[in-house]
Amino acid sequence: ITREAGQAWVEPGVEAHDARDGNITDQIVVTGTVDMNSTGTYLLTYSVQDGAGNPATAIRTVTVTGNRSVDLNATVVMDMLWCPPGTFTMGSPTTEVGRGSDETEHNVSLTRGFYLGKYEVTQAQYEAVMTGVTGDRNATPSGFIGYPNRPVENVSWHDAQVFLTRLNEQQAGNLPAGWSYVLPTEAQWEYACRAGTTTAYSWGDTISATDANWNHGFDPDQTVNVGQFSSNAWGFFDMHGNVWEWTDDWYVATYPSNNPVVNPSSAFGTSPVYRGWSWGDGSGPLRSANRKTYSADNRHLTLGLRVSLQKSE
Repeated sequence: ITREAGQAWVEPGVEAHDARDGNITDQIVVTGTVDMNSTGTYLLTYSVQDGAGNPATAIRTVTVTGNRSVDLNATVVMDMLWCPPGTFTMGSPTTEVGRGSDETEHNVSLTRGFYLGKYEVTQAQYEAVMTGVTGDRNATPSGFIGYPNRPVENVSWHDAQVFLTRLNEQQAGNLPAGWSYVLPTEAQWEYACRAGTTTAYSWGDTISATDANWNHGFDPDQTVNVGQFSSNAWGFFDMHGNVWEWTDDWYVATYPSNNPVVNPSSAFGTSPVYRGWSWGDGSGPLRSANRKTYSADNRHLTLGLRVSLQKSE
């Protein structure tokens, strides 16, 4: 059987019957475990004996998958990948070139896994959810309009909230109980961006024209289709460059002092935080630890979003 990561394990059930005399033990012993927070294949062994002590066993193979495809309409799909719980070092070392004073290194523990978009939200995906919306928050806000596979941009933080509300309404019948589409927190975003690395970028400490869509002098000076550059180690594309991505957190200049910080989030601050940087920025701002904040109502040709699916506390 196959189950999506992040869901509670529910035993599908098993029965034992003895055709000879029906005199079997009243308990089926199950050995083996399934970790629903880690993708992979698990084996469960079911054992029973009859009255004469003759054993019988059966094996169940359980596959925990980390992929989730969301049908937004008949032709548009949003792919999501599973991020398991884990601990990482958030922020940057004092020796990192271009480092900001608000990037103090600290340990973060994320105790709950979550899904995150494999790509930035595209124009086609945004339109599929926002179709029918008129006025200021319409379905086609992009300045580089007409490219369905490019990331949507010109999206404010408040625009993103409207998109998420509509997405949750559209997908209500397909969501596990207690789960919803939201923006990732800062910690979740950096955790997924780093994908186990501690370097300035998810691929190393230097950046070249072939690593991401950034302002290096010979770039197209605009967005490009998502997925044109190599993914990070966890399979996420364009975590660096192309467009900035809103997070759920509001900016505070000083990270919490707890060590480790468990599931950090910030609902109060000066303005929302965005991460990942864009086609219009030089190399330094594209670092995994770099942070930026912007008014929740502001829009820009470099500013988009990436969607998370997670369970409420």
